[in-house]
Amino acid sequence: MKPKSKKIKRIIITGLIIFSNFILLFVFLMQIVLLNKFYEIYKTKQLETVEKEIISNEVVTKNLLEDIAFNNGICISVYSDGVIETISNIYNKGCIIGDKKTSEEYVDEFIKSGKKEDTKILFSRKYGNKTIIKSIKLNNTTYIFLNSSLKPLDASIELLKSQFTYIVIITLLVSVIISYFLSKMISNPIIKISDSAKKLANGNFDVKFDTDTGLYEINELSETLELAKNELSKTDELRRDLMANVGHDLKTPLTMIKAYAEMTRDFENQSVQKRNDNLNIIIEETDRLNILVQDILDLSKLQSKTYELKYEKFDLDELIRNVIKRFYILIDNEGYQIVYDNNKSIMINADKKRIEQVIYNLVNNAINYTGDDKNIYINIKNKNKNLIVEIVDTGKGIDKSEIKHIWNKYYHNEKKHKRNAIGTGLGLSIVKTILENHNYKYGVKSSKGKGSTFYFEIDSKDVL
Repeated sequence: MKPKSKKIKRIIITGLIIFSNFILLFVFLMQIVLLNKFYEIYKTKQLETVEKEIISNEVVTKNLLEDIAFNNGICISVYSDGVIETISNIYNKGCIIGDKKTSEEYVDEFIKSGKKEDTKILFSRKYGNKTIIKSIKLNNTTYIFLNSSLKPLDASIELLKSQFTYIVIITLLVSVIISYFLSKMISNPIIKISDSAKKLANGNFDVKFDTDTGLYEINELSETLELAKNELSKTDELRRDLMANVGHDLKTPLTMIKAYAEMTRDFENQSVQKRNDNLNIIIEETDRLNILVQDILDLSKLQSKTYELKYEKFDLDELIRNVIKRFYILIDNEGYQIVYDNNKSIMINADKKRIEQVIYNLVNNAINYTGDDKNIYINIKNKNKNLIVEIVDTGKGIDKSEIKHIWNKYYHNEKKHKRNAIGTGLGLSIVKTILENHNYKYGVKSSKGKGSTFYFEIDSKDVL
């Protein structure tokens, strides 16, 4: 069972609210819960910096300590020869040095420990606050005590808490509003595209995918679907034409076969000649059906990815002459002229059967569309070691706008299908598929009223 999908609006709103809550939780932890801890770390590092500054001086004077105490907002006590002197400033009311009993206990403890430095946090009974003390042994008789009050931040935290309540409400409200409009901006064009795609799936090719949202990806999707729609429309039109034309080509010979078969059956006393004429027509129309079916099968086979070309070495000149022989009935009976002047062997390596099919179909196409002079020309030219084969007719030519369509199945210059003198309407599509399978270049040059030249180019690697 397909899992139930979620709407993009709900996903965007939920995602932004979760993200906003994460940011708010992070701010709460950093600015409220851990604020005292961060302040303590900051003061500890400050005293370490002051310690380095004092030790770096060769001579430590009272003036130096006063400047340090003032610049850093700390208290400094100097113990020398049993006497404690305190250096403070107006910003340090509450230093533990002012708590005589507590300070004396700590000073005595540090001197007896023999340590060169020490850091502790003590509670001042006098001022009711914590003080961080950094102790330094300057020499055997002199000790320096740096201390800074860790004033309670509870009042600041309470203020932040009250502000935080408003921040939470405003942030969540703004998140919902932004996510609503953001989701609407993204989801609305997607919904329109989805609705149009459903109509397209039902065969409606009048839909439009031209949503201009200002979002690059959605615009790209719209353009891609619009292109796909246009291609599907062309394919559907070709499919309808194919069905109509195949039906036409099947219906005509079947009708004639049935009609002449009935004539042969119903007229018992008809002459042998008349009966043979009827039977010949039946045979010709049957052959035409076979050609149509064979062309459809060939095209299907050639377009299949499983089809493999059967390369062999053969004489192209001999192959062309054999193709021309197949049209002798038209040359003898209907006055067509196929002009081919080459008189030397041309050995190539290709699929002989398929190249013969290409030349036959191109010559057949030229016969169907050549001019009143009924002339067709076959030329072979060299171009950068490649071999170009041209089949030229003297017909009415092809409009430039139609040239790209002539290789499609059953495409004709006239919209209404016209039955060819010979062939099925699939010839050029078969030519295109065979040449593309060989990786040969092909095309057509045409001018209105001056005929057309169909050509293909055999790659030099296949010319022996």
